[in-house]
Amino acid sequence: MPTARGPAPRARSAAFFDLDKTIIAKSSSLAFSKPFQAGGLITRGAMLRSAYAQFVFLVGGADHDQMEKIRAFMSQLVEGWDVETVKEIVAETLHHVVDPIVYDEAVSLIEEHHLAGRDVVVVSASGTEVVEPIGEMLHADHVIASRLQIVDGKYTGDIDYYAYAEEKARAIEALAEDRGYDLDACFAYSDSITDAPMLEIVGHPHAVNPDRELRRLAASHGWPVLQFTRPVTLRSRLPVKPTLAALTIGTAVTLGGAIWFNRRRRLGA
Repeated sequence: MPTARGPAPRARSAAFFDLDKTIIAKSSSLAFSKPFQAGGLITRGAMLRSAYAQFVFLVGGADHDQMEKIRAFMSQLVEGWDVETVKEIVAETLHHVVDPIVYDEAVSLIEEHHLAGRDVVVVSASGTEVVEPIGEMLHADHVIASRLQIVDGKYTGDIDYYAYAEEKARAIEALAEDRGYDLDACFAYSDSITDAPMLEIVGHPHAVNPDRELRRLAASHGWPVLQFTRPVTLRSRLPVKPTLAALTIGTAVTLGGAIWFNRRRRLGA
């Protein structure tokens, strides 16, 4: 007598989110310019150039040429920076910098995908030192990000791994193989034509605040186009994880003193 079978198990799936201008309203790499200046990493002149690059990024979109300009600018800017100092500044200022620029609509989508049982993956060309803490704050399950070359605890200005364009798609395919995702059941969200390869490999691509070329591509493929316009204070929407909750005003003062002391010690003061 044949054995009755239950329904086939549902394939695992994920939602892949670009970061800049999809989850947050600015370039994540450039968003920390002020804290990096306050921490003594960049000069006032570099700060002004960073602000201008941010303006061009917001107005002109993140096409290939613009991304290359930002990549070259950031590579030159970070050369010689102490890695631990960068991590400390990002941890110390994360909520202050990122909270005001997270899109409410993106937070809602992340919550909906988690409720539906999907993993959430942040995929960004920015460096891991910035993207991983933001991903943790958003309760993302995984992060795909660029890795800057480090020698003797300092950035060389070169890039070991650049999570950009076709490489984003390759990284997603590798993660899907490792985690057992059915890409046909997966979702992806981005604002830029440079992420067309990432959008094309999933079953449910979405253009978010798209640049002109991506808007045309979305129209030709019948992809949904979403407009995200409402920044939100993230702590009002998502519970803060214990590791991040430690950065209250009182502990931040203590941490700030420890950071100052460690920097002075590394400089030999």
